[in-house]
Amino acid sequence: MSEKIDLGQRAWLEYIIDWLPSAEADNILSVLSEELTWVERSIIARGKVVQQPRLMAWAGELPYLYSGQVLEPQPMHPLLNELGERLSDHYGIAFNHVVANLYRDGRDRVGFHADDEPELGYEPLIASLSLGVSRRFVLKHKYKSRRKNINLKHGSLLMMGGACQHRWYHGLPANPAIVLPRINLTYRSLRGAPGWRAPREEDPRKRHRG
Repeated sequence: MSEKIDLGQRAWLEYIIDWLPSAEADNILSVLSEELTWVERSIIARGKVVQQPRLMAWAGELPYLYSGQVLEPQPMHPLLNELGERLSDHYGIAFNHVVANLYRDGRDRVGFHADDEPELGYEPLIASLSLGVSRRFVLKHKYKSRRKNINLKHGSLLMMGGACQHRWYHGLPANPAIVLPRINLTYRSLRGAPGWRAPREEDPRKRHRG
């Protein structure tokens, strides 16, 4: 089942609740839990160095700069590569980088942020695949008093596209009542290494003004 959500101002979501069959999602969760190298990393938040309240892994041929840290190139686990190819074939875009987050229980979380690094281009397409216990995903408009909640299910896929990263923040709040783990795989298409900038003629705001 697929639900398309128009957030306005060229921002949109697509939520596919059953992108992976339950049995396949179970197997992927088990394999990645055991075979990925999970690490706890620090980031710069509001000018301070803090530990991220979750574990993470990543893969891709290009370095990825976010929140004051660089994720150096890492080889793709075969299963991550297979999932990325399936997404690339379906959406017609080369997803060449993935960040995997392991939320060990409901105390792990991620604060509000946007995937708006210049290396992703003006209006990036971000694919977020959920495995494990359902968690509440929250979007908060950057400039207006608007929010949207989505309960991300096991095996579901959330696509964020258009101006979503430039108009909205998103996050996964803590819920201490949850005792089971969740893995999130976030695929993106890096256009270049840190410092890369998209050509001005690709700016969709110029096209809409013209």
